[in-house]
Amino acid sequence: AALALCLVLSGCWDSDDEEDDFWEAPPEPSSIEEPEPEPQAAVFTLPLLVNRTLDPITASDLIQQGIGSLLYEGLFALDGSFTPHEVLCESYHCDESAAVYTFHLRSDVTFSDGSPLNASDVLAAYRRAAVSPRYSARFANVASTRVVNGELVITLAAPDSAFPALLDIPIVKAGTEKDPVPLGTGPYFFATDSGGACLLRNDNWPRGAQPPLERIALVSAKDIDSAVYLFSAQNAHLLTADLLSETSAAALGGVDISDAPTSTLLYLGFRGDGELTGSAPLRRAVSAALDREAIAASVLAQHAVGAQFPISPRSPLYPQSLETPFALGAYQAALPELLPEEGAALTLLVNAENPFKVSLGEHLCRALTAQGLTVEPRVLPWADYLAAMDTDDFDLYLGEVRLTADWDLSALLALDGKLNYGHCGSDELDQLISAFLADENEATCAALCACFAQEEPIVPLAFKSLSTLTPSGLCDGISPTAADPFYEFGAWTIRLAGSSDDQG
Repeated sequence: AALALCLVLSGCWDSDDEEDDFWEAPPEPSSIEEPEPEPQAAVFTLPLLVNRTLDPITASDLIQQGIGSLLYEGLFALDGSFTPHEVLCESYHCDESAAVYTFHLRSDVTFSDGSPLNASDVLAAYRRAAVSPRYSARFANVASTRVVNGELVITLAAPDSAFPALLDIPIVKAGTEKDPVPLGTGPYFFATDSGGACLLRNDNWPRGAQPPLERIALVSAKDIDSAVYLFSAQNAHLLTADLLSETSAAALGGVDISDAPTSTLLYLGFRGDGELTGSAPLRRAVSAALDREAIAASVLAQHAVGAQFPISPRSPLYPQSLETPFALGAYQAALPELLPEEGAALTLLVNAENPFKVSLGEHLCRALTAQGLTVEPRVLPWADYLAAMDTDDFDLYLGEVRLTADWDLSALLALDGKLNYGHCGSDELDQLISAFLADENEATCAALCACFAQEEPIVPLAFKSLSTLTPSGLCDGISPTAADPFYEFGAWTIRLAGSSDDQG
């Protein structure tokens, strides 16, 4: 459970500086200068999993996806606030209902083989994405996708004014998707030279500052554990990891960690027809009793950001003014009026495979046990956890969901939502979700969140972060996003040994 905490401990990249002369007086503080970090690698290298596709639609691991972010681009890219910016899309427009979108592609885009990008390539990629595990949820509201007069037209089943936020899906050249390395339009292309497999800079790439490296070496790894070992041995120089998952990187030292906000929400769910958990006043009291900042900082090792609403605090739509202060005392004072005279006992369902979730579940139980209410963790293996969820065999549950960047909450909160396991909600909340999607702005978001705060169908806890790890002092200017560890790569500085100047 302490794997991620170990990441900041003493490291294998620390230089062996000579000890200061014991008898020599130390310099005055004003004359002390911070030394420049020593270059640590001659060639910047990424791990590559052998015998696994680099197709960005079907690649299921963070290592291949990280390489793919240098090879492939989408119509849009999301920044750290989940705001979409045009990349392969030159412009777009939608009808007044926000249900029919037309996308105009850039005319100067070519794949790495020199062939031009066209709307048929995008259509082919989207049809595959619609049935892929990674992207299928983004197409739940799509009624049709077609090419009309060389432009991409997408019709939605229901209005969604933020639909472009879903279209950072990487595009590959149609017909190459079955190749081990499909063709892309990104700032690099895959090659093999005298040094082996590598990525070479595409000097004809026109969509931003030129990346700092002409060549990025690739080193083979048979699996994720092997990639972590290569990174720890300094044979690879970047690793992307979810440090709050059961597949976290092993304890590593001497690393710089750059966290990117994600749309993955950790939350506390309730059984809506429970005698106690079906009570909105009790759910509101539970929400007030939980210190999100402490949860994110200690239990989740600072690899998450606390949230009271099911929209990331990194989004400009997040209603900061509607947050209520942490009030454990108020919760304890309210419990006697909310509980039967004899008190009550509840269980909290937790997935056993994830040590961070087990720790979080135990923390929640301790925080909520008070004034005649006892909350105990019920830790189950994943298969049993899912079975209990499907059969309503729970009082409370610790849940995790990856939301889409348009903040469509209907699957999670709507009365008929497929992810609404507790069946909490209301017709009013459903209507406000629809109104928010039809016209996403601060006012519609505030109205939705105000209703949410009254009903508290779930208790949001925190949005997870995704971590980009590099050897300490090797790279500056890193600003990863959830989908792209190399976001704004042109602004990076990379210190390589044997180079007269820093790369960047």
